[in-house]
Amino acid sequence: MTRFTRDELEAARDRLIPDVVADGLQVLFCGINPGLMTAVTGHHFARPGNRFWPVLHLSGFTPRLLKPSEQGELPSYGLGITNVVARASARADELTAEEYREGGRLLALKVARLRPRWLAVVGVTAYRAAFDDRKAQVGPQERTIGDTRVWVLPNPSGLNAHWTAQTMAEEFARLRVAAEAETDA
Repeated sequence: MTRFTRDELEAARDRLIPDVVADGLQVLFCGINPGLMTAVTGHHFARPGNRFWPVLHLSGFTPRLLKPSEQGELPSYGLGITNVVARASARADELTAEEYREGGRLLALKVARLRPRWLAVVGVTAYRAAFDDRKAQVGPQERTIGDTRVWVLPNPSGLNAHWTAQTMAEEFARLRVAAEAETDA
């Protein structure tokens, strides 16, 4: 594993991480914000303890386990990645309520422009803060953004001990099945 100096990690806080997107995606996954490892590497969900990539594969979204450095392959599977808040931080609790609200507003504009079938917000707390929906739970939401439906998924951070990789994969797979059913209809 590559080690980064404190200076490299601190400098990464100012980096913007490009989205992995295309028009008309099946699912646009939306993280909370880039972690410092993501900011240093330029690859989404890059921290070794993050379970996003294994869960994406276990749930059947990808035919093999992708590495963060292979994120550019996602659009070929009809998938993309963005974030609620663009600013990198060591922890999500460093973000302000205003950053979440503004991130939700900008995310809605991005979704309206890209028109994915589903927006999958990875983290119920982030979704609640960004869209002022305090009662939201993991699963499909009533909210739509244009024709895009919204699904809230559990946060794949290794700090989220309430969800195992297997139970997360089951929830991700519920979204995959719903998205495929719409594609087949």
